[in-house]
Amino acid sequence: MTIPLSWVLALSAVVFGIGVIGLLTRRNILILLMSLELILNAANINLVAFSRWHGDVDGAVYAIFVIMLAAAEAAVALAIVLSVFHHAASISTDDFTEMKG
Repeated sequence: MTIPLSWVLALSAVVFGIGVIGLLTRRNILILLMSLELILNAANINLVAFSRWHGDVDGAVYAIFVIMLAAAEAAVALAIVLSVFHHAASISTDDFTEMKG
């Protein structure tokens, strides 16, 4: 029994929508990073679904690269967040209005 492609695309659309809503409505930088990860995971779901539908492995290979990109992005972003928190004692995006040298 296989899952229809339309169900997988619907799941991807829901995950993408939750990520976009999180990016647009939240002020906490950690929530914004998690929302960005949801958007990247929705893209991965699409890549793997279309890879399986076409019968090749190109989409799965691209998904692995997106996972590596997301891990690097998370590491750099968390380092920046920790640095800003060390100086500003807050992780709200409202407190990031100016950068000081």
